[in-house]
Amino acid sequence: MAGPAFHDRPGVIWMDGEFVPWTEAKVHVLTHGLHYGSAVFEGERAYGGEVFKLREHTDRLHRSAQMLGFEIPWSADEIDQVTNELLARQGHANAYVRPIAWRGSEMMGVSAQKNTIHLSISVWQWPSYFGAAQRLKGIRLDLAKYRRPDPATAPSLAKATGLYMICTLSKHAAEEKGYADALMLDWRGRVAEATGANVFFVKDGVLHTPTPDCFLDGITRRTVMDLAADRGYEVVERAIMPEELPEFEQCFLTGTAAEVTPVSEIGSHRFTVGEITRTLMEDYDAVVQPKSAPAAVAASG
Repeated sequence: MAGPAFHDRPGVIWMDGEFVPWTEAKVHVLTHGLHYGSAVFEGERAYGGEVFKLREHTDRLHRSAQMLGFEIPWSADEIDQVTNELLARQGHANAYVRPIAWRGSEMMGVSAQKNTIHLSISVWQWPSYFGAAQRLKGIRLDLAKYRRPDPATAPSLAKATGLYMICTLSKHAAEEKGYADALMLDWRGRVAEATGANVFFVKDGVLHTPTPDCFLDGITRRTVMDLAADRGYEVVERAIMPEELPEFEQCFLTGTAAEVTPVSEIGSHRFTVGEITRTLMEDYDAVVQPKSAPAAVAASG
């Protein structure tokens, strides 16, 4: 991402109950979350000074922590209040919000029952994940080598840091080949998601999306499904095989960072940025903006 390194930015980060200067928000090198991936996080966006569906994100953060066997020692109300205060302190009307909770450094080893649970929240300006121009014309996806894991082998419905290792590897491999991202299959060989976003396809006016039984049922995904229903579009959740890709006419990704992003290619398969995709992009852009936000503010950031 363009801009200053993330460890060297102005402002403050909320960490374990206090606002600390951005450059001083640090953890010890022997923190359990770094060594064993015992951390959970959220990705949220603020529009016009308000975080979209903040409580849903905060509740999911708590659920993810419970799936990893720990409790976050701050309530949803406390986290939401701090998030809103931090957003105001940072002075960004439109911004990305990253809460993360992790096990600390009291114990070092696989076991960590006595480790302190830490929580931090950071806010920064982050424009379109794939770039505005690229997003409008549709991005190109590679097919990932790694697959989303069987829920019997990992807590696949948690937004946990360790589950993103194969996403980073897959995205790096795709970018090295000139693609923007990669489409991942699940352990059964079914279409799952991109490395950080859910996927939808369109065929004969009907939307098709993989059943999220081994990956996140995204908050943005559900929002777009509601918007599609409001428009009278049929949405089918089902198992989708990669052999079906040539049959689809349109494709798009959904996620807090990606918002609604059209896809023009997946490997050798081509898609158009059609009317349904464009309509849902516009509807999503409209619904995330606070009703009271001035037009100039809503368009910035």
